[in-house]
Formats: sequence, structure tokens, C-alpha cells
Amino acid sequence: MAKIYFSFPGELLMRMLKMLILPLITSSLMSGLSSMESKACCRMGVLTVTYYLWTTFIAVVVGILLVIIIKPGVGTDMESNRLGGGPVMTSADALLDLIRNMVPSNLIEATFQQYKTDLLPILKLPARTVKPNFVYVVPDDSDPSGRTVYLELTPPPEIHYKTSPGSSQQMNVLGIVIFSATMGLLLGRMGERGAPLVNVCQCINECVMKIINAAVWYFPFGIIFLVAGKILDMQDPSTLGRKLGWYTITVLAGLFVHGLILLPLFYFILTRKNPFTYIRGLLQALVIALATSSSSATLPITMKCLLENCQVDRQIARFVLPVGATINMDGTALYEAVAAIFIAQVNDYELDLGQLVTISITATAASIGAAGIPQAGLVTMVIVLTSVGLPPDDITLIVAIDWVL
Repeated sequence: MAKIYFSFPGELLMRMLKMLILPLITSSLMSGLSSMESKACCRMGVLTVTYYLWTTFIAVVVGILLVIIIKPGVGTDMESNRLGGGPVMTSADALLDLIRNMVPSNLIEATFQQYKTDLLPILKLPARTVKPNFVYVVPDDSDPSGRTVYLELTPPPEIHYKTSPGSSQQMNVLGIVIFSATMGLLLGRMGERGAPLVNVCQCINECVMKIINAAVWYFPFGIIFLVAGKILDMQDPSTLGRKLGWYTITVLAGLFVHGLILLPLFYFILTRKNPFTYIRGLLQALVIALATSSSSATLPITMKCLLENCQVDRQIARFVLPVGATINMDGTALYEAVAAIFIAQVNDYELDLGQLVTISITATAASIGAAGIPQAGLVTMVIVLTSVGLPPDDITLIVAIDWVL
């Protein structure tokens, strides 16, 4: 109970950031794209998506190379962390959910939930069932009155699962981004007739930025309690550290190589400027990202840092950032690739070159579909594992340290 009160200031920070996501994405995309020429917008869109896909793929390759070299799962005894198996959504269902979320059936509904395929259990009784046995279980020898009774069928019934439309209580950011971008492009083509709505979007965008400027003073206080609350939630960090130590080192090494060597190198090659001067202007956004584990929640601060500290053109920032917060998940892609090969090593499962290529492609695609929220990668990791025949239930091996990474 004390944990709830202790992490309350951090919870307020998350709620504050989530509150600003919807107005920021819609207003920035609509106003930004409406003021651009269609040719320039098309060129920028192609460049942005191409850059995102390539950097994500490079992150996956870095993760695969490191996990093959370090071999964190070889000789690791992880049986104590495993949980019982359950129904697992196939990679085809997960990819179809991604496409469905790109085209939400109800725009208002998309602001608070997204489509997710559910698996419903169907109990199939055998044709011939021997007389059922009533089995008595006494949970505590000192209290015989506390015994429970359950029914045991011989042979046991078969359980099948069928897919059913469902929903997840998360904002469908991908659908909102695509709708807002389409609206922005069309408003730009409408000219004077679309000007009133464009002006409204610009006003909303300016108001949101002013709210962010006011909220910045609360962020250091909220971050301290947010991180402290997460640490208190961890069960026995020392034991987990020993069991998953090399896995943690592998992921962090991959993130270090990609984030502090490769991406700054690309920046220097393309702009001939000092990348670390640019990164210094983004420190505030990096700290918020570290505390919230959410690119969507960090979006308002990223926008503020780019416009005020890095002097990036407002039109470019309004388009590139919302799209990037949704589909540019380099860290998630690297993490999923490392996790998949780590699980294969724990199970003594040899992966050939074709399977490694499959992991690299599916991890890139799955990261695009991952929501910009904490632990979103665990959901899309099912796609990566099932693509090469690994048991999806083994995701439970790494759940405990997912937030840290």
C-alpha cells in the first residue's frame, strides 16, 4: 500500500504527459502538413520513412551480432522463472491487428483503445467420459474444514482456442497519426477553404507548447518518484541480476553502440556538424524517456527540445516527430532480436542463417507495430518468436527486467 502513495507524484507525471499526446499529434500533423507543398511533403515523407526503416534494421543487426558474440543464454539455468503455457496469438493475427489499427473504425474510440485479437477457450469434452472423480484437496493439514473439491474428468477435456475481435485499453496512436496526416495533406490542397481549421490546429499546437513549458518545472520531482516506484516494484533485483546479467549487458551494449556511436556517426556524415552538441539540446527529452519508457509520453518534451534548443524547422518537427514516436522503435527492434536469440540459446536451439535473417526482418516489422508505451515490445515479440518456431511462453523469462532495459 505504501508503494502506491510513494509513486503517486510519478503517476501524476505520466498522466500529465499522456494528456498532451492526442492534442499534440493531431494539431502538429494537421497544421504542419497543410502548410507544405505536396511535392515537398511527399519527398520528406519518403526520406523520413526510409531513414526510420534503415536505422531500425541496423539496430536489429547490431543486436544480433552482439548476442551471437556474447552468447548470454548459453549455460543459463532459467527454469525457475518459467510460467505455465497458455494461448498464444499467431504472428499473422498480430500483423493483421497492426493493419486494422492503421484504419480505426471509430476515431473517438481510437483515442482510448485499439483493436486486439482475443483468443477464446472452447472446452471440448471427449466422446466417452469415465465416471468423474471428486478429488479433495486440503490446503492446510491443521485446518481440515478448509478443504476444496474439484471435478476430475478421465480422459481430460481438450481445450481449443478461437480468435475473436477484442480491444486493448491503449490509445491507438498509429491510427490517429495516419488520420491526422491525411487530414493535413487534404487541408493543404483545399487552400482558403481549409484555412479556418488550419488556424484552429495552429492555435491548439501553440497552447499545448505553453502547457509543456509550464509543466517542465514539475518534471524533476515527478521523475524521481516514478523511477523509485519502479525500483520498489522489482522482485529481488540481485537474483534477477545474476541470472539475467549477461543478457542485460548484451542489450545495453547494443543500445550504446547504436545510440552513441552509429546514430551520431550518421548525423555527422549527413550534416558535417558535431552530433554531441545536438544531443546536449535533447538531454531533457532523454531523461523523460528514461523515466517513462514511452516515446509517446516523451513526444511533448521532444518537440519542445527540438524547437527551442536545437532550432529545428517547425514544419519538419511537426511531421517527423509524431511519425517517429509511432514507427521509429530502434531500441525495441534491437531488444526483440536479442531476446529471441537469447531464448533460443536458453533452450539449446541452434538458429541457422535463414532464421537469423527472418528474426531481423520480423523484429524490424514488429517494432513498427509496437505502441509507444512501456512493455509494448513484449506484445509484438510474439511475432518474432513464432516466426522461427521458438516457444512464446518463454517471454516470461525476461519480463522481470523488461522495464529496466
